[in-house]
Amino acid sequence: MTIRPLVILPDPQLRLTSEPVKAVDKELEMLVGDMLETMYDAPGIGLAAIQIGRPLRLVTIDLSKKTDEARHPMVFINPEITWTSEEMSDYEEGCLSIPEYYAEVTRPASVKVRYR
Repeated sequence: MTIRPLVILPDPQLRLTSEPVKAVDKELEMLVGDMLETMYDAPGIGLAAIQIGRPLRLVTIDLSKKTDEARHPMVFINPEITWTSEEMSDYEEGCLSIPEYYAEVTRPASVKVRYR
């Protein structure tokens, strides 16, 4: 696995529309491995493929809180939000493509997601 360079704002690549993943194959498995390694190295809890310059609908997430805690990586291929709650929640968030910037963000408290 390879740690890939992050695409940093204002790079126009971040504005590209990501394409659906067409096949789950060795190339995709390698990309997912690279994304996880890149995300952990950053360190972050989530990474979209576009953030390493690949405009694909692919996201990796690991919500493990501590670095000494067991990792629980999740991979979402072609994710789609199918439902959002009316209840909202505020959280301070950051983005690996916008280093050292954090902001209060309001999002639905719950969502349902369809993915492969």
